[in-house]
Amino acid sequence: MIEGKKILITGGGGFIGSHLCERLAPYNRIVVYDNGHRDAIRYTELLDMPNVTLIKGDVLDAVHLQRAIAGCQIVVHMAAIAGIDTVIKKPIVTMNVNLMGTKNVLDTVIKNGGVTRLIDFSTSEVYGPYVYQADENGLTTQGPVGEMRWAYAVSKLAAEHLTHCYYEEYGLPVVTIRPFNIYGPRQVGEGAIHRFIVAARQGIPLTVYGDGNQIRAWCYIDDFINGLLLALEKEEAVGQVFNIGDPKQTTSILGLAEQIVRLTGNHTHIKFAEATMPDVQVRVPSIHKARQILGYEPAVSLEDGLSRTIVWYGEHQE
Repeated sequence: MIEGKKILITGGGGFIGSHLCERLAPYNRIVVYDNGHRDAIRYTELLDMPNVTLIKGDVLDAVHLQRAIAGCQIVVHMAAIAGIDTVIKKPIVTMNVNLMGTKNVLDTVIKNGGVTRLIDFSTSEVYGPYVYQADENGLTTQGPVGEMRWAYAVSKLAAEHLTHCYYEEYGLPVVTIRPFNIYGPRQVGEGAIHRFIVAARQGIPLTVYGDGNQIRAWCYIDDFINGLLLALEKEEAVGQVFNIGDPKQTTSILGLAEQIVRLTGNHTHIKFAEATMPDVQVRVPSIHKARQILGYEPAVSLEDGLSRTIVWYGEHQE
């Protein structure tokens, strides 16, 4: 267990960040560095805790970032431009924030010193449009130049390489995490589960793009945070890249929509629309490495996780 540390979490006000803060805050001092774009932290009591400090800032602002990092022993860097719709609209911002923002974090950590672990958040997108049992030591795939759909993956992959260069040259104790389709309460943004639950609760049609046969492995937020904490705690994790997801909870996008309709109990229907951009056809991770090195084992079924998420939206949806 991590105790008595001062921890900086960039993007800590978002969906995943706020859940991580809740797990760490009872035993540590937390600095949340966030621009407020995806304000999931407002659904928590974190900001009422005296050991949690929210600093509104941008990772492109190196001076402000340096003040936030001062005195921190652990840095979790998850601030990024995410969501394919946003990426397509703002590809230059995506590249700048995801790559140059990461460089600012790395440079600031080296300048300040004293950091004993830095977690860099990447993405399963680095595996490209078709990956089954993705292995961290396997090849990554970059999409064609000019197709904005892949700007996010390229920016995150470049940030991975940069992070591990700092590990090699400076001995910075880094770990890279590649999340695979994380979902749960407080999820905001453009994810399919968020979109489907909101539509089902409102009794409007759920829109599936393409034929709905695209396959995903879904991981509940509690399981993901368990894996993330293990990556923070285990010395063997340093210098490694880990897939964190749940390959047992695999279904098609159409199957997911049908399950959400059933679980909400609303008699709405599913409609199909033409895909407007390239899509990932299969995305299922191998978590063998995380099992072997971290002792990671997800436990929440898709049925249970969706049920918990639907309950939360029923209580909080605005």
